Amino acid sequence: MIEINSSTQQVILVTGAARSGKSQWAETLAQKSNKPVIYVATALENPDDPEWQERITQHKNRRPPDWKTQSIPYNLSDVLETVKQPHCLLIDSLGTWVANCLEYDDDFWMTTTNQLLQGLETTPLDIIIVAEETGWGVVPAYPLGRKFRDRLGTLIRQVGAVCDLVYLVTGGHALNLSLLGQPLEL
Repeated sequence: MIEINSSTQQVILVTGAARSGKSQWAETLAQKSNKPVIYVATALENPDDPEWQERITQHKNRRPPDWKTQSIPYNLSDVLETVKQPHCLLIDSLGTWVANCLEYDDDFWMTTTNQLLQGLETTPLDIIIVAEETGWGVVPAYPLGRKFRDRLGTLIRQVGAVCDLVYLVTGGHALNLSLLGQPLEL
């Protein structure tokens, strides 16, 4: 069952493993909002990587033609300040955004994420955020891999704390963690 209340503003997090269907589920939720959708792509285009380009093409082909797309690989909180009601904002994804921002020092990263979190709490829009789960496997062997995993894991927890609904997509199912789980203190 899809729980979208089109009359009030909601912030929804959709998280899951790679290729789990989380983007597809987020797109379904966006369609059910019955509001004009703005798709925020955080991925950087890379013409030298045909496999990556194919993934981007698949995502584009799945979206309805009336959805607007904005490419925002770095300043994600900016879009929250510029888009006005009545829109549904679909951000896909936090993992690629974190990867794009790995060069930020810790202080700048904290400032950047705090701006995003504040925007999620105060922006009067429906916002659906897609995020990859990375911390369920092997500890990365290299410092940059551990930095990515730790930053993304922390950010997902922080974003989940400000969301009205949190879904985990796994095994071909979208599980509403807001109904099934107990929120943890940050």
